[in-house]
Amino acid sequence: MRIISGNKKSIIITAPKSLPVRPTTDKVKESLFNIIQNKFDFSSLKVLDIFSGTGNISFEFGSRGCNDILCIDNNFKCIRFIDRTAKELGIKLRTKKIDYLTYLNLNNEKFDIIFADPPYNFLLSDYLKIIDIIRQKQILSPNGQLIIEHRSNISFIDKVKEVDERNYGSNTLSFFKKASL
Repeated sequence: MRIISGNKKSIIITAPKSLPVRPTTDKVKESLFNIIQNKFDFSSLKVLDIFSGTGNISFEFGSRGCNDILCIDNNFKCIRFIDRTAKELGIKLRTKKIDYLTYLNLNNEKFDIIFADPPYNFLLSDYLKIIDIIRQKQILSPNGQLIIEHRSNISFIDKVKEVDERNYGSNTLSFFKKASL
């Protein structure tokens, strides 16, 4: 993995092979940040990265000037890797080793961007549960956006009022505004 832009641009991050992760590809990550860079001021964003894995997305936010990033993962090795790498890179972020459902149900913070990249064995019902909790708990700020990376054979078009789905081969990014949840 590499950081695509910002003050850490071109830095390569090598995660241990023992981590149970599937990092977002550079192509998808570059598309994601091309879409959101015109909508948000990174320096004022509050970001929640659910299923953080290697921290790939969080490090990109940090490189672009975001200083309020929370990484959630239930794997201790992933959290330890994110903490160590963030320290080495000088990127300010927080981590929590916690199950995503537990965190979402206990959370009292609001976020401008929530990025979720669950395991690809998730079912549509699993994704909809995440969306429903975020809606019920009002975790997104008024102009916030939920972004979910998922397999391209999953679609939210008929399940949510408004969703912008962008396909990248076998991967899709789905963008949800707070008003559409």
